[in-house]
Amino acid sequence: MRRGEIWTANLNPNKGSEIGKVRPVVILQDDGMTASGLATILVIPLTSQFRPVFAPLRVRIAARNRLIQDCFVMIEHVRALDRSRFGEGPLATLTTEEMAAVEKSLLGVMGML
Repeated sequence: MRRGEIWTANLNPNKGSEIGKVRPVVILQDDGMTASGLATILVIPLTSQFRPVFAPLRVRIAARNRLIQDCFVMIEHVRALDRSRFGEGPLATLTTEEMAAVEKSLLGVMGML
């Protein structure tokens, strides 16, 4: 697993408004932390649903490689997952421009811009 790769992950069980089901996620965590054997991996889930009200929070990722449809990174749903939750991957890897957009949006959500 490397930063910027898209993998599938089982986000169930979810509670309340948390995102659930098996879905693609972007690996956000630094490669050094992942290689160190840290038990959890920091990710951001993707969705195929586009809702205009969330447009400022979402980064579009075009379908390619094994990512079979266009998706949107749900910046506001960052979470740490146990390594046992991961399935297939990598499905695709974000471009430098896509990763920069994710990082900018994440800073905005966290009030760091």
